[in-house]
Amino acid sequence: MTTTATPLQAAASAAPSGNLEISISRGDLLRELTAAQSVVERKTTIPILSNFLFEADDDRLTITATDLDQSLRTSTTAKVKKPGACTIPARKLYDYIKLLPEGEISIKLMDNHWVQIRAGRSNTKMVGMARANFPTVPEFPETGALKVNVAALRSMISKTIFAISNEESRYTLNGALLVLKSESMAMVATDGHRLAHIERFGETISGVSGEKKTLIPRKCLGELSSLLANTEDDTLEFADDEQTLYFRIGGRVLTSRKLTGQFPNYEAVLPRDNNKFVIVRSEDLMGAIQRVAQFADERSGAIKIRMEQNELKISSSSTDSGESEDTIETPYSYDPLVVGFNSAYLLDFLKAIGNTGEVRLEFKDAQSAGQMRPEESGEDSKYRYILMPMRI
Repeated sequence: MTTTATPLQAAASAAPSGNLEISISRGDLLRELTAAQSVVERKTTIPILSNFLFEADDDRLTITATDLDQSLRTSTTAKVKKPGACTIPARKLYDYIKLLPEGEISIKLMDNHWVQIRAGRSNTKMVGMARANFPTVPEFPETGALKVNVAALRSMISKTIFAISNEESRYTLNGALLVLKSESMAMVATDGHRLAHIERFGETISGVSGEKKTLIPRKCLGELSSLLANTEDDTLEFADDEQTLYFRIGGRVLTSRKLTGQFPNYEAVLPRDNNKFVIVRSEDLMGAIQRVAQFADERSGAIKIRMEQNELKISSSSTDSGESEDTIETPYSYDPLVVGFNSAYLLDFLKAIGNTGEVRLEFKDAQSAGQMRPEESGEDSKYRYILMPMRI
């Protein structure tokens, strides 16, 4: 089922009808509300989107949140005294349930869409809205889903999401490209100034012939990342249709509107002949960049990397704050080279690989893109970060 009609088309026909009445443990309810609340639109011009949809039937409570671009549907066991459906203000409910002590909570739909919440000696009534106003949320397709390794996908998101563009005008750069093959998976993101690319081998993905490329929006990746961090499942199910991406993790289904458009030909910009390189401990490099960046120009964040005989020098200066230089001793036997980079972009990469091990910096000359990668990435994955130099 896809959202081809108006997004706020009534969905009452699909819902259990009647005056919902349930009891549920605070722990179970809070866990599911925590998962769903980040999807709810904070500042919306459509009031119903600020609400959770509660649907109770067959001893299960299903909670849905949507902002029209994406939705999350999650469920948990509950004692269902009367099946039914209602909507409850999401932020208010989440904040209130957090403040309640452990124990059973009873939730009951009253007249005029009011919802009564009782827990111990607390008795609260919240103003809901008509269930019929809640938009239809796409259903996970019955066929064609692919199984993807949870740990692998989570790692790939963390190593690329920071390189996604924040500029709304660069629409096709507002997401990361997932490339699935039968024996491998890759993810790539770029904002035009830098590019993060990770490929993992030995990942068996049945059902993929050739390669399947999917552009996943940044917001969806952030949501997916937190779902993957809070699951004990080893795999998730991924499917798509013409308009929607679907991810099913345990009892939760995340959907997202697809990004349309063509992702740039990133393979064309991967450096081929960066023949000068230096290897440094990532901890040393990060410390030096953080110190020197304090004195970089505030707007550009530009720092200078100078490589000469067995030395890597990192420096910056600005008329407002002064100047700073750090030196790291490391083998280097090529011609001296000075390259300028945005310090924040360098730090993003170093944070993504974790503050351990060594990192290799590869260069051609001062005008060409530099490449960074972990020195020991293992045989099962290949991670690289391409960075355009700055004129300084």
